[in-house]
Amino acid sequence: MNHTGTSTIESERLILRRFALSDGADMLANWISEPQVQYEYGEPVYTDEAQVGALLAKWITAYEQPDFYRWAIIERVSGHCIGQIAFCRVYSDIAAAEIEYCIGSRFWGHGYAGEALSAVIAYAFANTGFEKLEAYHRAENVKSGRVLEKSSMHITDNVERFRRAGETPAGEVCYCIEKPVR
Repeated sequence: MNHTGTSTIESERLILRRFALSDGADMLANWISEPQVQYEYGEPVYTDEAQVGALLAKWITAYEQPDFYRWAIIERVSGHCIGQIAFCRVYSDIAAAEIEYCIGSRFWGHGYAGEALSAVIAYAFANTGFEKLEAYHRAENVKSGRVLEKSSMHITDNVERFRRAGETPAGEVCYCIEKPVR
């Protein structure tokens, strides 16, 4: 499987790039300290620079691995980190990955999550060996659901995360997209 790791991706209004230690203040100000954002994202709330610095150090070290994909979502106009998008699970054996994303609540409703998702899908299929990308959201997470509904992904009955655990999704809505045949 051809892995490229986290390379910079640019879209009309966003720059998706590797996280840097200097992103900590933006993360705290814009999303990672927001209980509502982190609850919807399924991650803990981070409340201080030391916690965020430790998380960033972990991610920055992980960039050494070619199958690690995690992008800071940078709003072009402000230059601030407003969220993240990642392949939270990579299944090299079947050339698939699961996508996750979050955007700070002040930036909701502007199409940033959808724009980042579209850019990552296009990048993955053009530059890596991935044949399938998957995502899911909890049914009650309507905002994330709208992002996936508007995307090029389509609803499917299950995703690899649940298949490997021998589970059937209960309360989750699953999506996928296969690499177009050329």
